Order: sequence, then C-alpha cells, then structure tokens
Amino acid sequence: MTAHALETWHHLVRSHDTSGLNTLLAEDVVFYSPVVHTPQCGKKLAAKYLSAAFHVFFNPTFRYVREIVGESDAMLEFETEVDGILVNGVDLIKWNKLGQIVEFKVMLRPLKAINLIHQRMAAMLQLGQQTQ
Repeated sequence: MTAHALETWHHLVRSHDTSGLNTLLAEDVVFYSPVVHTPQCGKKLAAKYLSAAFHVFFNPTFRYVREIVGESDAMLEFETEVDGILVNGVDLIKWNKLGQIVEFKVMLRPLKAINLIHQRMAAMLQLGQQTQ
C-alpha cells in the first residue's frame, strides 16, 4: 500500500465507507479472519468480510493505537469497545506494486473479545446473505 493507499484505508475507516474497498482490494486478495479457519480468497469474499467488520468494529471507540509501516506491508494495532468488552487487535496488511491490498489478516485478543466478535460477525454475514 502506497502512502496514498494507506490514507485511503484510514479514510474508509474514519468515514465507515465500504464503497472504496472495491478499488483498494486486488482481485486475488486473501482475507484471514480470526474466527474462520480457512482463508477467504478473492475480492468478493474479502470485501464481504471487511464490510461486515466495518459494522462490528468501527464504532466511536475504535482507534488505531500503533502503526508499523514497511515498503509493502503494515501492522496496524487497534482498540475498540463492543458491548462493554475491550477488543485489542492487529490488522496485518500486505499490498502489491499497484497499491492494492493482496492480503489482510486480523488477529484479536482477549478470548472473551474473540467469542463476541465471532458472534457479531456471524450475524452480520448472515444478514448480508439474506439481503443479497
């Protein structure tokens, strides 16, 4: 992700706008969920999971607390509160030379937060399937 792409990601997070995901994600992107054991391959699936995450994670308490950025990847540590539970996590993002995300991995802690997020994400993904 170029500086521009990282700025784009932060803009999407701040605005809760998922419409920019289609441009930001590469066709062959792979999404690794903290609660699904298999990688989710392809833009359509990755966008589906990230769109659900926008609804679950990005409330007024969400904030990135640390960033480590390299030439082709970044680690973004975040905190948010969901149903009174503090969720601490890391987004590991890798991009190609075009500035498109090719890999997005989310890791969470503590276990109580993982269980809550699993329930919330499952509900959002189920809702998304029903509205398609």
